[in-house]
Amino acid sequence: MSSTTKKTIDVKRSLVDAILAGLVALIVFGPIVGIVLDGYGFNLQPTRVAWIVAIVMAGRFALSLFLQSPKGLKILEGFESTGSGVHVLPPDYKTRLRWIVPLVIVIAVVFPFFSNSYLLGVVILGLIYVLLGLGLNIVVGLAGLLDLGYVAFYAIGAYGLALGYQYLGLGFWTVLPLAAITAGLAGCILGFPVLRLHGDYLAIVTLGFGEIIRLFLRNLTGLTGGPNGISNIEKPTFFGLTFERKAAEGLQTFHEYFGLEYNSINKVIFLYLVALLLALFALFVINRLLRMPLGRAWEALREDEIACRALGLNPTVIKLSAFTLGACFAGFAGSFFAARQGLVTPESFTFIESATILAIVVLGGMGSQLGVVLAATVMILLPEMMREFSEYRMLMFGALMVLMMIWRPQGLLPMQRPHMELRK
Repeated sequence: MSSTTKKTIDVKRSLVDAILAGLVALIVFGPIVGIVLDGYGFNLQPTRVAWIVAIVMAGRFALSLFLQSPKGLKILEGFESTGSGVHVLPPDYKTRLRWIVPLVIVIAVVFPFFSNSYLLGVVILGLIYVLLGLGLNIVVGLAGLLDLGYVAFYAIGAYGLALGYQYLGLGFWTVLPLAAITAGLAGCILGFPVLRLHGDYLAIVTLGFGEIIRLFLRNLTGLTGGPNGISNIEKPTFFGLTFERKAAEGLQTFHEYFGLEYNSINKVIFLYLVALLLALFALFVINRLLRMPLGRAWEALREDEIACRALGLNPTVIKLSAFTLGACFAGFAGSFFAARQGLVTPESFTFIESATILAIVVLGGMGSQLGVVLAATVMILLPEMMREFSEYRMLMFGALMVLMMIWRPQGLLPMQRPHMELRK
């Protein structure tokens, strides 16, 4: 190591960083790892906590020393965002996504025929959150409106299907667009009282709206079943063909119509394909809207509302359109969720669901559709694959979010905008 490098390394600073990291580790891991419940009492495990704190301090000390070295400084420069302006692409430029996206779609269509029912069930849940994330991405990522009550529209779509089937005898394909329209109207109604609100005030009002809808569904026992919810909801059918072992009166089963042997996985495959079609439909519609004046208006509103008004755009119409379209996709997701589960209860639509969907949008990258897909995969699939560490899943999730905010605050796949990097 040269004398110049030795001068740039501050050991005292590294020690301070290590001590602070140890204190944080003690606060975070102490109650989780150091206290083990034993019936109505508990046992203290100071040795485990001491080992974890020591490992964290040693790792932080080594990392701090490394980041002060020339190689570490070069790595840190790679994380710095630089430049602004306009980046002009060559006339013959073609994005690599024109090959990647069709390949991913083909893999997604073929995937269920080589998988099992458990893995398909996890992927279906991930696709539901993809649909929810795409809808909230319109409101938060594109229009810049912080919505913490998005789960309310999710609940409206789910209960729309359940009530439509129970009281009107309507099937899944009939209620699906109706539930989306109903959720969209609810989003438009919510948009009117919050037109003058921004930031934290908007978040508080939308959070209250989400809780009001949940409590309303819980207390309206005569119509919604209260805390017990509504069960025995009809599953989606394929042109009137059901995927059950025996069809109800007036219906015919899929395997009997095509002369196949009954297999329960066929129902799961069909649900997966329906969820995949809904997610692709949402991606297509949002991608088209982004290229239209409405999509540009959303981005203008997000960047600066005053400048948006100066351009002659109407912020009222823009906000209402964002709330309405975002709620429509939540209605689609809610209807499919109710059909998949066969049961809806108010406890399926708590605030933690809104927080999870918002985390997907932030983790993927504000305004990025592909980022939402990737973040939903990380948020839903990885915890299911790490069930052996179920006690530490939320801790690992929190650590992941903290690391993302430090190293890549723009998200996993940030929205690509025209830019130019200035030469140093």
